[in-house]
Amino acid sequence: MKISGFSMVRNGEKLYYPVTEMIRSILPIVDEFVIAVGEGDPDDKTREMISAIGDPKIRIIDTEWDLDKYPRGMENAHQTDIAMNACSGDWLFYLQADEVIHEKYLPVIKNTCMKYLDERDVEGLLFGYLHFWGDYGHHHTGHGWYPHEIRIIRNDPEIHSWESAQSFRRIPDFDGVSYRKKEGTFKLKVAPVDARVYHYGWVRPPHLMISKKKALDTVHRGRRKVREMYENIPDDFDFGPLTRLEIFKGTHPGVMKEMIQKMDWKDKLQYTGRPDPSREPHKHERFKYRLLSFIEKYLNRGRHIGEFKNYRLIRNKIQAGTVKE
Repeated sequence: MKISGFSMVRNGEKLYYPVTEMIRSILPIVDEFVIAVGEGDPDDKTREMISAIGDPKIRIIDTEWDLDKYPRGMENAHQTDIAMNACSGDWLFYLQADEVIHEKYLPVIKNTCMKYLDERDVEGLLFGYLHFWGDYGHHHTGHGWYPHEIRIIRNDPEIHSWESAQSFRRIPDFDGVSYRKKEGTFKLKVAPVDARVYHYGWVRPPHLMISKKKALDTVHRGRRKVREMYENIPDDFDFGPLTRLEIFKGTHPGVMKEMIQKMDWKDKLQYTGRPDPSREPHKHERFKYRLLSFIEKYLNRGRHIGEFKNYRLIRNKIQAGTVKE
């Protein structure tokens, strides 16, 4: 059995992505790691940082981004496909540049890949998620934050990254451009793996959080729209009171140790009080979502109401129990 890791990134160092930590987190169980590195700003050192890891398993593909040809987030999926198509493994392990795997999960992930290697009805493996917000001690568990996503897929030419590269679908007649189409696409049949992805997409200095949001909005909405959107936006992102999130009581992946130690924006975070009434409330601060989160947590046994599931869970593959933090 061969496992390939893959990802894509652009301006990762400049926008505070834990991209080298992401790669290093799964290097022990992959036979190769392919990453598409888009040409970034002149002052970005992402490619140099990845190369400095110095592992022969890592292969960098240099790419250019074309937001005119691939608008509305499709360039993310296109770049993901570039890396995925260069993989040679039986299983392909995808992580985004802000996602990291805890070392405690590596044996179970590898064993699960081996378990389903010859069961062709399993097209992918479904992971749980921890979504951190503001700092490394708080995370989201409420309504609107996806609790699961596909992160391992079979090496199959009909499987493609989908929409803004959050997930995958089977697209038999793929035209190479339309990553957002729904007709003619099929959700993958998946089995769960008893492991979680640590998502750090909302953990970075407040001024870089604005920069990261602007970069993502540019990919999805275009440069002119983003100039209008951010004309009167403050320089620092307001994470709001962290008391409205769950306190994280577990341990972080070992590869994150240095990033966590160099965190220097605690004085810019709000650990008490109410949200600033002068700004647009975050989703988790709105009454509707707070009510739904309460119902899900206390009345619906943790099951999310109306959750969009971009997968078909194979019922007889469900594993008993969950990993406790």
